[in-house]
Amino acid sequence: MVEENRQPMIVTFRRKDQRTDEDAQRDKLSAFAEISGREDVNFYDADKLARGVTVPSSLPQDLMGYDVNRFEAPIVMAMLSEREVERLRASNSVESVENDGEFFAADQDGFSGPDTFLIEGQPTVQAETVPAGVAQIKAPKAWDVSRGKGIKVFVLDTGIDGSHPDLASNYKGGTSFVPSESSAMDYNSHGTHCAGTIAAAINGAGVVGVAPSAYLYAVKVLSAGGSGQWSWLIAGIDWCLNKKGPKILSMSLSGSAAPGAVEAMCKEAYNEGALLVAAAGNSGGAVQYPAAYDSVVAVSAIDNANNFAGGFSCRGLEIELSAPGVSVLSTLPGGGYGTKTGTSMACPHVSGAAALTWGSHRFSDNVTIRDLLGRWADNLGIPGRDNYFGYGRVDADQSAFNYIELPL
Repeated sequence: MVEENRQPMIVTFRRKDQRTDEDAQRDKLSAFAEISGREDVNFYDADKLARGVTVPSSLPQDLMGYDVNRFEAPIVMAMLSEREVERLRASNSVESVENDGEFFAADQDGFSGPDTFLIEGQPTVQAETVPAGVAQIKAPKAWDVSRGKGIKVFVLDTGIDGSHPDLASNYKGGTSFVPSESSAMDYNSHGTHCAGTIAAAINGAGVVGVAPSAYLYAVKVLSAGGSGQWSWLIAGIDWCLNKKGPKILSMSLSGSAAPGAVEAMCKEAYNEGALLVAAAGNSGGAVQYPAAYDSVVAVSAIDNANNFAGGFSCRGLEIELSAPGVSVLSTLPGGGYGTKTGTSMACPHVSGAAALTWGSHRFSDNVTIRDLLGRWADNLGIPGRDNYFGYGRVDADQSAFNYIELPL
C-alpha cells in the first residue's frame, strides 16, 4: 500500500566523476539506498526491459522505481517521503530532487476511441488515400528516392494499435511505462493516429503516411485518458536509446512546466544521436515542454491553406518547423480512420519527413538531418526564421533530395 506521505520524485545524481569519494566507488542505486534509507524499491531499467523483464502487476507503486544508466543523465525515479527527500537533498552526490509532474497529449479533440463514426470523404478498404497533409509537405514526391525503410521512429504517446491493416507491416513492437497499462496497445487513439501520419504503409487500402516504409515503435508514456508523468517520459526516452541505428523520437505531448531532469534526458538523447521532434503545444501561448528545449525540434501547426493555426498553436523563438495540424486524416484503433486537430498532428508530419530524409542520407547524423529539414523548409512567414512557422513548412521532397555543406 502506498504511504500517504510518499510522492513520485525524480532524483538526479551528479556524474560519477563528480560525486564524493565514497559514493563514487559504488553505483548510484547503492548510494540511493544508503542515503535515502530505502532498500525496498524494485528498480527497472532499459536493459532489464530489453531482456523481457516485466513489472509484476501485483507490485505496489510505492515499491517500483526506474533507473537511468546514462553517464550524463544519472537519474533515479521513485516514490519518496519528505524525510527521504531531505536526506537526498542534503547529499553532495545528488544534483537535484524534483517533483514529478503531468503532461498531456497535444491534440484539440480529446478522447476518441476505436468506435469513431465514418466521415464523408474517408478512405475505404477498396481505395488508398494520400491525406491532404501528407501531400501538403510533398512527401509523395520523395518516395522515388526514399520511403524511410529501416529508419526507427519511436512514437512516445498513448501506444499504437499495431494490428491496424495500415500499420501492421511497419510496426516493430513497443513497451509501456504507464503503471496501470502494461500493454503497448492504444486505448485512446491518439498514438495510433500519430503513427499513421508517420508511416501508414502503401498497401492498396486506407491511408498512406509520410514515410510509408519506416519502422514504428510504441512507447506508451500517456495513459488512456491522454495524460502522463514526466518520469514515464524520461524512462521512455531511455528505453529508445537502447535501440541501435538511426532513431527519431516523436513526442506529440506537452506540458507548461517540466523538471530539469527532462531537459537533461532530452539533451542526453540528442547527444547520443537521436533526433527529437515534439509538438509545440495548444495553449496559443509560449512553446511548451519538451518542445522548448534546444535539443528538440519544436513544431507548430498550420491549416491546409498554409495559414498559422493561431486559434491554438503555441508560438515563440523555439519554433523550428511548421506542419499540417488541422483536420488531419489518419488511422484509429480497430482498423478505423478519422480526423484530429492539434500540434500533436503537426509533429508526426515532421517525424515522417525526418525518416524520409534519413532514409536518403543514411550515413548522416541527427544534426545533419535536423539541418536539412530546416534548410529546405518552405518559408511561409518573414524571410528566415520566425516565431510562428520557424524556418517554414517542412518540405519532405526537398530535404530528402538535397544536401547541405554549411550549418544553418
